[in-house]
Amino acid sequence: MAIEKLSAPLRTIRSFVRRESRMSNTARLQLQELWPQHGADAAQLADPIALFGRDAPLHVEIGFGKGDSLLALAQAHPECNVLGMEVYRPGAAHCMAEAARLGLHNLRIAIEDAKEVLETKFPDAAITALYVFFPDPWPKKRHHKRRLINPEFAALAARKLHRDGIWRLATDWAPYAEQMLAVLNAEPGLRNESAERGYVPRPDTRPLTRFEQRGQRLGHAVFDLAYSRV
Repeated sequence: MAIEKLSAPLRTIRSFVRRESRMSNTARLQLQELWPQHGADAAQLADPIALFGRDAPLHVEIGFGKGDSLLALAQAHPECNVLGMEVYRPGAAHCMAEAARLGLHNLRIAIEDAKEVLETKFPDAAITALYVFFPDPWPKKRHHKRRLINPEFAALAARKLHRDGIWRLATDWAPYAEQMLAVLNAEPGLRNESAERGYVPRPDTRPLTRFEQRGQRLGHAVFDLAYSRV
């Protein structure tokens, strides 16, 4: 069970840092006990059909936090395979525990650097729907290079999407939203689902996460984007 170390090469500019306190014994036990049922090592991600034991539409969420949207997705679509990639281990443990409690047999979780996995392991054209909700905005200018959504990642994600696959994103950081829009509109492998090539309404299928509810209380606007594979 590969949960102690991320499989990313040295000198890679990561879009995350581990902001987690020491894991509780409960969380550690949850990971150990539920890993056979809900965990996914990096090597297993090279064959999603074998990982889930069936060929079904694959939905992937990157950076799911504690798993609010991921759990809702898996619960609403038992006919789909649902994969979450997250580096925050306490959040992954919480999500696994909830998945077990809800009896969600279609959910797998990988504690991996999603960008590294997509580059080196994941097959092309495999993802039916990709979700990136509220990624770290890295607001300071010197940290902008750490932002997940950049031209390189846009091209990578487009390659991993199935034909006519969909990529949904959301952020409550206006400058990052503007960058996302510019970067994704410029990627030739993607088509903006907005006729005006702008933002889209929040889809009913995206539940309000704790993070988003907190942002709303603070008066933050939320920007949703949607792109399909060309």
